[in-house]
Amino acid sequence: MRVAVLGAGAIGAYVGAALHRGGTEVHLVARGAHLEAIRSHGVQVLSPRGDFEARTPATDDPAEIGPVDYVFLGLKANSYASAGPLLQPLLHDRTVVVAAQNGIPWWYFHGLKGPYEGRRIESVDPGGSVTRVLDLDRAVGCVVYCSTELAGPGVVQHLEGTRFSIGEPAGGSSQRCEEFSTAMIAGGLKCPVEADIRNDIWIKLLGNAAFNPISALARATMVEIATHQGTRQMVRMMMEESLEIAGALGCHPEISVDKRLDGAERVGEHKTSMLQDLEKDKPLELDVILAAVVELADLTGIKAPTLRAVHAVADLLASKVGV
Repeated sequence: MRVAVLGAGAIGAYVGAALHRGGTEVHLVARGAHLEAIRSHGVQVLSPRGDFEARTPATDDPAEIGPVDYVFLGLKANSYASAGPLLQPLLHDRTVVVAAQNGIPWWYFHGLKGPYEGRRIESVDPGGSVTRVLDLDRAVGCVVYCSTELAGPGVVQHLEGTRFSIGEPAGGSSQRCEEFSTAMIAGGLKCPVEADIRNDIWIKLLGNAAFNPISALARATMVEIATHQGTRQMVRMMMEESLEIAGALGCHPEISVDKRLDGAERVGEHKTSMLQDLEKDKPLELDVILAAVVELADLTGIKAPTLRAVHAVADLLASKVGV
């Protein structure tokens, strides 16, 4: 079993190092000083669960790796459409793409029985540009419940969580999911194969769709948002609206809004990925995290006034970042 990690940043390098520790043949695709550090010293993982290192092959040219059995996609979703030249050399006829993305995935309606089966979500797959690069039949969904950051080139600081839930777009289990799960577990990670991965997507999205844009707009940490009376109420309304949209699509995740809010408060002075991108003047991952939710509200006839208002302001902010 050969695995390539395309986008070996904080999450990707952590997954690659864990897979290597479990005995899987892993190749990392990275760049810059991070790549040079991995080539020289391997990936160094600092974790409350125990530090370890993994000396895995690393390159900035996927053609040096060649076809693999699994690609773990650690890129931001807003770069998927342009990732074709990096992805293509890694593919053979049965290569599986495990996409560890935030928000609504490009494959959301693929294999989903019902009135929206096969529908394309313009916000995440404009003009089919992502589907042309990431074939729907290769896709396995992945929802990340893990927090990491790069403490320096080649050094991953693991903060909390080891769960990477995966699942087939059509639901149920499969040999390819079970095989990847086994490799992840051998590396010390949790990797349940979910019968309906969309439940996990919405559970995580409840927090991301609310906290990410608000954190960028207010330049605030999780605990600041959760303990400020006004923003806490705004997050609550956004979560309730998101659950209404999910329900209209036939997805009913069992999650308490109060527990999500309390959990966010316990995270403490953590900056969301969107706020971190804003501070680095990088493009914001707004389309898959919030614009897609608003598009699904349009599709299902849900009013979602709070989601729409926050998206309008965040979209204006996003238009000024990374230009």
